[in-house]
Amino acid sequence: MILAVDVGNSNTTVGLFDQEGKLIFRSTLETYRNKTRDQCAIDLLGVFQLYGGKMDQVSGGILSCVVPPLTAVFVDAISRLIGKPPLVVGPGIKTGLNIKAEIHDQLGSDIVASSVAAIAGYQSPIVMIDMGTATSLSLIQGSVYEGCMIMPGLTLALEAMSERAAALPPISIESPAQLGLLGRTTEEAMRSGVLYGHASMVDGMVERIEESISQTVTVVATGGNAPRILRYCKHAIQYDADLVMKGLYLLYQKNTRKPRKA
Repeated sequence: MILAVDVGNSNTTVGLFDQEGKLIFRSTLETYRNKTRDQCAIDLLGVFQLYGGKMDQVSGGILSCVVPPLTAVFVDAISRLIGKPPLVVGPGIKTGLNIKAEIHDQLGSDIVASSVAAIAGYQSPIVMIDMGTATSLSLIQGSVYEGCMIMPGLTLALEAMSERAAALPPISIESPAQLGLLGRTTEEAMRSGVLYGHASMVDGMVERIEESISQTVTVVATGGNAPRILRYCKHAIQYDADLVMKGLYLLYQKNTRKPRKA
């Protein structure tokens, strides 16, 4: 079995794959930047206990981390649990992606993993959207990663508005079953503006990308905020909650599979 861990700015996702590449479970934990190796190891053990996984059956691991101080911490924690260090997504890893321009060494490891999974599962050209702490839109044509746009994410934008505007209260972004376009209270107006506004931003960016390449694109989205936003988008967008996990598994296979003998 293969353990996959994706450490994001807000959440850490843990997944376990069986020998056939089937995702047995996926769990989401909150990311804390000051955790120690032992705390991270205890968290991972707790996830396995919750879902009935067996750590002694894990034969390898792969780690994606966009929080630099936690990379070594998670490497140590995973090594202690499975008996060997995980593969870390970063410079030198084989991805199969042709990443254009200077962003090659700056591209987030989660975006790399998502891109690999998008190429394997969706028709090119692809706009891959990651809706987490930040919202990013990446254009992929064939195996070429053309570039991306990065914008403040849904929660980040809402927190900034509440913090910088004294008259605007903190609110939940959980939308009711029926959300009107025009709010009749301050809370309704904020919620409508953030949700419809973010959806319109996504629609507009996808439209601009299609205009720039003169082609219709396949759009796939992932990330914790995606389900909240996609219902308000006009463009056809497929949601894939496991995109990063699938990509990590594919990257593990690419980098550990033994070459066939001639």
